[in-house]
Amino acid sequence: MTRTEMLIADIRSQIIGGALSAGERLPSVRGYAAKMQVSPSTVVEAYERLAATGMIRARRGAGFFVTGSHQPPLNLVEKNVDYQRDVDPFWVSRQALDADRDVLKPGCGWLPADWMPVEPLRKAMRQLARSDASLLCDYGTTRGATALRRLLLARFASEGLTTPMEQIMLTGSGTQALDLICRFLLRPGDTVLVDDPCYFNFQALLRAHQVTIVGVPFTPTGPDVAVFESVLSQSRPRLYITNSALHNPTGASLSPQTAWRLLNAAREHDLIIVEDDIFAEFEPELSSRLAIPDGLERVIRMGSFSKTLSASVRCGYIACRPEWIEGLTDLQIATSFGGPSPMTTQLLAAVLSGGSYRKHLDEVVRRLSKARKDAVERLAALGITPWLVPRGGFYLWCRLPAGLDSTEIARRCRLHNVVLAPGNVFSVSQSAGEFLRFNVAHLSDERVYSVLKEVMAACSAGD
Repeated sequence: MTRTEMLIADIRSQIIGGALSAGERLPSVRGYAAKMQVSPSTVVEAYERLAATGMIRARRGAGFFVTGSHQPPLNLVEKNVDYQRDVDPFWVSRQALDADRDVLKPGCGWLPADWMPVEPLRKAMRQLARSDASLLCDYGTTRGATALRRLLLARFASEGLTTPMEQIMLTGSGTQALDLICRFLLRPGDTVLVDDPCYFNFQALLRAHQVTIVGVPFTPTGPDVAVFESVLSQSRPRLYITNSALHNPTGASLSPQTAWRLLNAAREHDLIIVEDDIFAEFEPELSSRLAIPDGLERVIRMGSFSKTLSASVRCGYIACRPEWIEGLTDLQIATSFGGPSPMTTQLLAAVLSGGSYRKHLDEVVRRLSKARKDAVERLAALGITPWLVPRGGFYLWCRLPAGLDSTEIARRCRLHNVVLAPGNVFSVSQSAGEFLRFNVAHLSDERVYSVLKEVMAACSAGD
């Protein structure tokens, strides 16, 4: 414990034990400092932190007094409410996000903290602490920091997508970016096309917007184009949402031929495409994209930095037609009163422009390649096989042995502190019951395989 924490514990025990009663004045700062042999500033810090909990309060010019709100004693431990619910997209998200540190999460959608550029983030935070007051206290500008937008435009240009500054805006997260797009372009009852399987939160968000979701079977080279064209003719969807590169959950990437046919079909049927490019920087080489040949005419490009930099420092982006940026900016003002936090964007820009970022990415790609190979071999020993072996990223879309249901496997594994992502949470048609999505970066712990083996054996035996 620090000295401040020791003082807090001492005062709290006196209040709870009755030595200090409601309304009683606490010892003076100087008197208590002398008694405890600490500096007055340490006592002030302890008193202020106790006041923040409501246990004591300050009276101007008179000192600090016990409030009497400590009965019963404060319980600052949040209870984990465990109740039965369907294994759906929200179940997977809650299990992964709310899990204790001892819970293994091979079904989650992010890298382990020790894979992230922690030291560059810390360095950038130290620099941020020395910034002027306006950066630390003001609202964000409506389209987000210019420095970070410039870095994104430079990355786009290196891929062959040249676009002016007025065609890009920053958002509070990648999820917020998609939410703004849906608010701007959709109305309840509209039809939206997604891959089957697709990222499960696409479905959760679209349901919140009260639209009709139609799935198109996904192949190793992209959506089934014949089905895609047929759905466009029959259902007249307003949007199509996809990952072109390192698709979630399958890990597949779009082929040039499929990309060309999708864009032609979109032009013919006046379809808008939302291309979530969040995994782009995990590719060893750039694969086909929809936004690049389209030039942001009917393709909206979006993404974020949560997979490569930090899920704690959240920021997303949207790149599209300039007139759509205008409307989306107004929506962001209405829902968030400005763009993302200036502190967030400054922090991200500092890390992205630093000399260590490219080395960090190269190291992550190398580690993922090894982890992927190891995971394929170890899962194969359990009879679990990949639908395909991706060229990059951290997902493996795997088929279970015949007769096993991934939802039941996931439910039972959670009882052993292992969080999995069963196939049907990704599938609009509910046709992926034999699949699990694994995150190879979270598959190094032997306990994952031992739990899987035990649970699969029990399910096979009908126990």
